[in-house]
Amino acid sequence: MFKEINNNTQDNLLKQEIYKLFVSQCENIKTLLWSTLQPLSLFPGAQTCFSQLYRLCVEVDFVNSDALDEMARICKGLNELTIRYCSYDHPGLISLINAQKNLKRVWLHFTIKKGCKELGKSLARKGDTIDVLTLYSVSVITPSLLTSFINLKYLSIYNKTNKENVEDEVKELQQYLAISEFSKLQSLNIYELSCFKELATLVEKAKENILQIFIYNSDYNTNKDAENTEMLIKAISNNCPNIKQLSTYIEPKDFIHIKSLLLNCRSLRKIRLDNLNSFVNENDNIGDELLDILTKFSPKSLNDVTISEVWKYSIDAFEQFFESCRERTTINFGIIHDDKYFITEDHKSIVRKYMNKGVIEWTNCVLTS
Repeated sequence: MFKEINNNTQDNLLKQEIYKLFVSQCENIKTLLWSTLQPLSLFPGAQTCFSQLYRLCVEVDFVNSDALDEMARICKGLNELTIRYCSYDHPGLISLINAQKNLKRVWLHFTIKKGCKELGKSLARKGDTIDVLTLYSVSVITPSLLTSFINLKYLSIYNKTNKENVEDEVKELQQYLAISEFSKLQSLNIYELSCFKELATLVEKAKENILQIFIYNSDYNTNKDAENTEMLIKAISNNCPNIKQLSTYIEPKDFIHIKSLLLNCRSLRKIRLDNLNSFVNENDNIGDELLDILTKFSPKSLNDVTISEVWKYSIDAFEQFFESCRERTTINFGIIHDDKYFITEDHKSIVRKYMNKGVIEWTNCVLTS
C-alpha cells in the first residue's frame, strides 16, 4: 500500500526517498493501493516491482498522469481495477485501461454528476473480458455503454448521489438496463434505485444463471413501483431455479407469488422481504398469510429469513412458522424494523423459546433475555 501521509513540502523529499526504497526493493507486487502524489512507476526498479501487478486501486486525484502512462507501459496484466475520486477523463488512466489484456473486475467511484465519457468508452472496449462491474453512481459512465459488457457475471449499481438531481440519468439507465443482454449474470445488486420492471427483464434473459439478487432502498414509501414488484417476483420464480439469496421489496398482494417462488426455487438459502408501502392496517394480521406460505412451502435449504414488522403477525402464526423450522439445522431470523412496531413481548417470548430449543441460531428480534 502506497498512501500519501501528508503533503507538507518539508516532508516531500523524505517521503520520496522512502517510496523509492520500497519500489527498488520490492519485486513482483501483486496488489497496490496507489494514493500518493509520488510518481511510483517512474522510480528506479518500477519495472521489476509492478510488471506482475494483478490488483490495483488508484485514487486518481492523487496520482500523476505521467506516472499512470508509465504504469500502462509496465503493467498489462491487471485483473482487478478500482478507480476512486475520478473527476474528469484522465488521459493516464485511459492509457492504463487500454493497455490491459485481461481486465475482469472493475469498481468505479466517481465524484462528478456527468460521467467520464472517454474513460467509459475505454472500459466498454474491455466489455468482452470484464465480468464484475460496480458503479457507485448512476452517472459514472454513459448508460448506453452498459450494453457492451456482454459477459458480466456480477453487476452492482449504487445511486449515492442526490436523487433529486439525477432523475434524467436514472431514466436513461433504466432504458439501457431494459435492453442489455447479460446472459451470464449471476449476481445483481441495486441500491437506491427504482427499476423493478427493468430488473425483471434482466432476470428473464439471464435465466438459471442467477444465484443472488439484492435490492435496497432507504425510502421505498411510495406506490409508484407497486405494480412492478409482482413482475420481478414472477420473473425470479419462472427463470431462476438455482437462486440462493434474494432480498427485495413486496406488498401484501405479492404474498401469493412468494408461494410459487418457494416451490420453484428449491436451492434458496436466504430471503429478505421488505415492505414497499408505508400503509399499515393495525387491526389486521396481514403477515399471517406470508408466514403460512413460508411455513408450508419453504425448501429445507432456506435457513435465513428476514421479514418486515409492518406486516402484523399473530402469535399462533409465529409459533407455527418456527415449529416448521425444526426440520432444518438452525435458522437465522430477522425483523426489519419500521415506525410501526408490531413485534410484541409475546412475539419475543416465542422467539426465545425456539432459540432455547436450538431451532433459531441468530435473531435481531430479541435484544434482551
